[in-house]
Amino acid sequence: MVETEALITPKLLDALYTEAMVLADEARSYFESGRFSEQCQDEATLSVSFSCESLKVTTRLMHCIAWLLNQRALHGEDLTDGEAWHHNRELGYAAASDGPMVELFPEEARQIIDASEELFQRLQRLSARLEYQEIVEPPVHDMFRRLQSSF
Repeated sequence: MVETEALITPKLLDALYTEAMVLADEARSYFESGRFSEQCQDEATLSVSFSCESLKVTTRLMHCIAWLLNQRALHGEDLTDGEAWHHNRELGYAAASDGPMVELFPEEARQIIDASEELFQRLQRLSARLEYQEIVEPPVHDMFRRLQSSF
């Protein structure tokens, strides 16, 4: 059976959280800078699409950051067993980017969008593995094992 510690560790959570925060800062900087307008030949046609994509990236990254903070709390023993039992562990929904439209964006914008999607997909896979583990070994079994080891 796969142990929780093998799937998610404080070091992994810290690395993913740092990656998400750095990417969120890069995205914010790019979105606010006006570089899209400077880099894009046909800015008028793409500006609405770019606004939509910037919202998708922001939403995607905020879901990532919130999920990682929740995982830190769950695995860092910041929550009581009762809180952990009722805790919502889902990553949340984030709309995919419009691939054909994104291909028309400048390289820097595409890199930020692609990086946010890739991070989100990695966290979805990790979340699915954690969810599967919970089905295989529900938290109640873990609580019983800890109680038994206490005596």
